[in-house]
Amino acid sequence: QVQVVESGGGLVQAGESLKLSCTASGTSSIVSRLDTMGWFRQAPGNKRVLVAAISRSGTTNYDESLRGRFTISVDNAKNIVYLQMDRLKTDDTAVYYCNFGRLLGEEKYWGRGTQVTVSL
Repeated sequence: QVQVVESGGGLVQAGESLKLSCTASGTSSIVSRLDTMGWFRQAPGNKRVLVAAISRSGTTNYDESLRGRFTISVDNAKNIVYLQMDRLKTDDTAVYYCNFGRLLGEEKYWGRGTQVTVSL
């Protein structure tokens, strides 16, 4: 009913930038009621953690250690959420996942992730 697909990952050098995109598609009545979008990441051997989240009204929430380097934004008309990542570090290497969900309740739809690798 809802598909979530991430894109934009790749291999970059430390200090460079990368912009990830995440698109939700499917049954329009379901997609339109999803009001909270988030980016998460999971490095090898670690659990998945929140990077940033945003509501359709534009309210944002960040991992404080990433605020200032990472910026989340949303295009409500296209159901796309972006993650702009600047001044990347090797510690940012991870699989980045996106979800669309509802602030209240358990309804969430996840993508399969996109790999970001930052080399020296």
